[in-house]
Amino acid sequence: MRFQTPLVPAVLIRRYKRFLADARLEDGREITAHCANPGSMMGLAEPGMRIWLEPNDDPKKKLKYGWRLVEHDHGHFTGVDTSVPNRALKAALQAGTVPGLQYPQVRPEVKYGENSRIDFLLSDDTSRAFVEVKSVTLCRRAGFAEFPDSVTARGLKHLDELARVAAEGDRAVMLYLVQRTDCDRVGIAADIDQAYAAGLTRARDAGVEVMAFDCRISPQEIKLGTALPFVEA
Repeated sequence: MRFQTPLVPAVLIRRYKRFLADARLEDGREITAHCANPGSMMGLAEPGMRIWLEPNDDPKKKLKYGWRLVEHDHGHFTGVDTSVPNRALKAALQAGTVPGLQYPQVRPEVKYGENSRIDFLLSDDTSRAFVEVKSVTLCRRAGFAEFPDSVTARGLKHLDELARVAAEGDRAVMLYLVQRTDCDRVGIAADIDQAYAAGLTRARDAGVEVMAFDCRISPQEIKLGTALPFVEA
């Protein structure tokens, strides 16, 4: 998934009210950008960080920049826009390039469960696969990505609904998409959300599959990468 507009570098001044961030552009101007991430963004919102913004000239948008990336040492990046993983995965699913998830029919945002929407409903002539996607950005140990970065009641609800899907005979997949280029494995941050960790155990016992992939990230694009090992707690 290529960014619609070339990204521009900036320095983070502060992130506040969850969806707002002040930043300083290279020409010295200070601007406010939209932050499309409702999580805590632990380790990703420290003042002084080098970040990348996507400009826009949409008259319907009040904010003319969207925060897309954090740049780390040694040329590594983290994608902070939580809508990006679904868009990148959709392209890969439609192209049939996701190992283990190659289905001719790909439908995003299909209603299921109790007032929920599954990220992707995949199907062929004989079977269906319900795929829920979570963006993973937390890294507290070198090379190890973790989910979640804050308590997520919504995420727990999704696990319970996937478990019901599996119990009813359909395929159910929990897919963790790591929006970082500096991690080679992923697991659950049980110390942050014990209820979610327990919910994942229940879901897996019910037949829910767990998959994890990384992303290839640059200021030009974000693409689905390769499968990562999921580390048990």
